Amino acid sequence: MDTKIPERLNVDAFEMRFADIADVDLSQLQALSMSVGWPHRSQDWQHLRDVGRGFVALDEIGRVSGSTMWFPHGESFATFGMLITSPRLQTNGTAKWLVRRMLTECHQERLRLNATRAARRMCATLGFKPQQSVFQCQGEIVSVPEPSSLKSSLHLRRLERGDIDAVACLDEPAFGTLRHRHLVRLFESSICYGLYDGHKLIAYSMRRRFGRGHVIGPVVAYRAEDAIAVVQPHVAAHVGSFLRLDTHFDTGPFASFVQQSGMSVFDTVTTMVSSEAAAYGRADNRAPLVFALASQSFG
Repeated sequence: MDTKIPERLNVDAFEMRFADIADVDLSQLQALSMSVGWPHRSQDWQHLRDVGRGFVALDEIGRVSGSTMWFPHGESFATFGMLITSPRLQTNGTAKWLVRRMLTECHQERLRLNATRAARRMCATLGFKPQQSVFQCQGEIVSVPEPSSLKSSLHLRRLERGDIDAVACLDEPAFGTLRHRHLVRLFESSICYGLYDGHKLIAYSMRRRFGRGHVIGPVVAYRAEDAIAVVQPHVAAHVGSFLRLDTHFDTGPFASFVQQSGMSVFDTVTTMVSSEAAAYGRADNRAPLVFALASQSFG
C-alpha cells in the first residue's frame, strides 16, 4: 500500500479535503450519520471522539461528506469504525481514500473492524479478512424470559467503580487485548452487573444510553447461562422500551433469550481482521467469550 495519500480528492465536480474529526461541529457529524440511517446522537459522537481519533472528508464549502475513526487499545491493537460517506459519494472512492489515510496514521499492528455490506468488499481489497458475523438485535422489550437458576455459590450484583480491574481482567482474554481505558470510559456512562463465583468475577454486562434508546454491551462470560444472568436485569428494566444488543450469536440459548425478549435481528455486519492475531480470543474452552459488543466501532 502506498504510504503517501493525497490530501485532496476530486469527486465529480467537487474537491474533497481531509480534516481532523475533533475539529468538526458535533451537529455536522450527527447529520452525516443520520444521512445513512445511523441513530447516533451528538452525545454518542462525543463519546467516540473522547476515546478515538479520526478524519472527515470536507467539500469545498465545508460540508462533512465522510468520516472514519480508529480506537487504540494498547500499543499494538486498534478497532476502527464510523466509516460513513454521504449517499451521493458511496461509489466514487471517498471511503477507500479515508480508510487508506486512517491506515497511514494508525500504526497498530493488529486491526479489527465491523464492515457493513457496502464496505465489506472495499475492506477486503485492503487486506482485511472476514472472521464472523455480527447480528444487530433491537426492538421494544415485550417480555423477560426467565434465566436458568443460578448455582448456590453464584451471586449477581451491581458493579461499582472498584470492580473495574476485575472487569478488565475477565475481558482481556475474550476481547483479545487489554482495553482498560475504554472500559473505564464505558463504566462512567453505564449501569453494570457482575456475576461472582465466590470472590471471582465470571461474567459482566453494561448498559448505556445510545441512539433510539439504550444498548447492552459489552457482555463477557464463560457460559451462555452466565451471560443471560447478567443481561436479564437490563432487559427487566426496559420492558416496553427500546433496547439494542449486538452479538456474534444467532443460535443457542443466549440468542434465544435475546430474541424472545423482543430484540430481533435488524441487520448484520461482518467482523474483519488484519490478521489472525487481531481476532477475538478464545485459546481454549476454559476462556471467556464476548457475548455482546460494546459497539460496532469499539468491538
